[in-house]
Amino acid sequence: MKKFLRKTKTVLVPIGTGMDGQSALKIAQAIAEEVVLVGVVPITSGGSVSAGAHAARLVRKRLLSLGNDTTRFKSTVIVSESPWEDLQKVISFEKPDLFIVEWKDGLISCGVPAAELLSNSLCDIAIARGATPLKFKRTLIAVRGGPYAELALQTGMNLCPDCLDVLHLALTGAENDTPFRGMKHILHQIPEVKLRSITTDDTAQAILDESKHYDMVVLGATASKSMGGPSIGPVAEKMLREAHATVMVVKARRPISENMLDESAGAQAISILVDKWFAENTFHANEFSDLKQLMALKEQQGVTISLALPSLNEEKTVGKIIGMIKKALMDEIPLLDEMVLIDSDSTDQTRQIAESLGIPVHIHQNILPELGARTGKGEALWKSLMVTKGDIIVWIDTDIINIHPRFVYGVIGPLLLNPSFQLVKGFYRRPLKVGDKIMAGGGGRVTELTARPLLNLFYPELSGIVQPLSGEYAGRREALEKAVFFSGYGVETGLLIDVFEQFGLRSIAQVDLLERIHKNQDLVALSKMSFAIIQTVLRKIENRYERAIVEDVNKTMKLIQHSRDGYYLTVEDIAERERPPMINVPAYLERRKK
Repeated sequence: MKKFLRKTKTVLVPIGTGMDGQSALKIAQAIAEEVVLVGVVPITSGGSVSAGAHAARLVRKRLLSLGNDTTRFKSTVIVSESPWEDLQKVISFEKPDLFIVEWKDGLISCGVPAAELLSNSLCDIAIARGATPLKFKRTLIAVRGGPYAELALQTGMNLCPDCLDVLHLALTGAENDTPFRGMKHILHQIPEVKLRSITTDDTAQAILDESKHYDMVVLGATASKSMGGPSIGPVAEKMLREAHATVMVVKARRPISENMLDESAGAQAISILVDKWFAENTFHANEFSDLKQLMALKEQQGVTISLALPSLNEEKTVGKIIGMIKKALMDEIPLLDEMVLIDSDSTDQTRQIAESLGIPVHIHQNILPELGARTGKGEALWKSLMVTKGDIIVWIDTDIINIHPRFVYGVIGPLLLNPSFQLVKGFYRRPLKVGDKIMAGGGGRVTELTARPLLNLFYPELSGIVQPLSGEYAGRREALEKAVFFSGYGVETGLLIDVFEQFGLRSIAQVDLLERIHKNQDLVALSKMSFAIIQTVLRKIENRYERAIVEDVNKTMKLIQHSRDGYYLTVEDIAERERPPMINVPAYLERRKK
């Protein structure tokens, strides 16, 4: 299994006397960017601390032998009757994501009782036991859906085994298994993980029996509040004592609350899915700067590519955009098969400039006149499907001041690299000019204050999209022609949700296009944009709640204006309307036959 999650940043591993810590160290090195080793020499109560000097020297020698580029060690070795107090100081200073200790015959490698270790921890805990060297070939994650199931899943996935199975254990006679619902939803979206469920009245024995077929078993500690205090639990203890496989028992640092044991348990597993997607499906424009390589991929696949440029009064920038893209991606390297301008009836020289550069120009209000003419960028994008021919459609805005071919080839690259991708979104830094000052990351206000919060609320799978509202993106015609297009500001949000619902999260990718400079809109315009985007998301969740939510909400917006005479209100109708999938339009079907 390839590595698809971001590695755990830091893991702390204690190295003591009597145990070599090899299992814990191997696991830590597999899942972490950095491993921090700390030496521990426990002293029996009443004994002389100075008597630990010899053992401390041996531990330091071992620490020296284990250090490398990704594994460093604390030069001070802890010699103490109560090592946990000292270890917590180290944890507080290092702030590791995970603390891994080794277990052998009921003892912890750092001389800390299990109950003490599992209580008041400052980070996530893992207790490991097993033979070395570890072979991460077949890993089993055993879960019931409790609060530590997410940590078990994430840790198991980061081990990158060749085979990863999740075993869900339901108790015999239980009417339902609500704690597992959240995680089950996520697991169905991770094809690399095979999910199995069994019903049993002896959870410990069931996991033990299953463990015979695996090299590694990961499970959570007991999460029940009825245990009377911190406990590793009978199931985990049985596995640590009797399993032939390497075993890792995990416990998240957060305290148990009632809702962690109900149907909301497993909800945090969404972060595992999103992290996986982000790691696999996020690209950089520089990966695709070799245009000859892109051309070779295009020719191998036999696809055609169209660039449609939506415009409205962009005479200051449209000429430079067309000239640069045409020269780089049509004349020098024919990555694009066509480029068209989809104008929204500009009143300046936008269309004339495009025509003078040899680019076909269409006024979107004149396309499909039998369906009526609407205003809005979404209307232009929808109708661009009617006047383009490519298998891949690319859209970039025509107000980009720092135009570069990467805005086009960057979003094309992933589609040529991976045939399963249906939509590729661009993202970038957006400087915001306030007076004479430039705020490097101040742009994208509607994105951060409206679009991303709404997606996090209602479509958390899409929470890893950096800029869902970016105007630079590309998609396959076979996906775009099946999508509903909102006519106004909601078009990007609606398309993103549509592709996700029809093709799944894995069909979407995103590309870092570095920096985009354009004219920033005022707050009134941004407020109207937010108003439309909120309507779009409400429309999209109507099917989920089976009621016409948008029909019941107001679609006129009172805008607060200011003049020398003071403040006043204006009212504007901002009803975000939809266009049907283009594949359902008869004129489009007729054109596609030709």
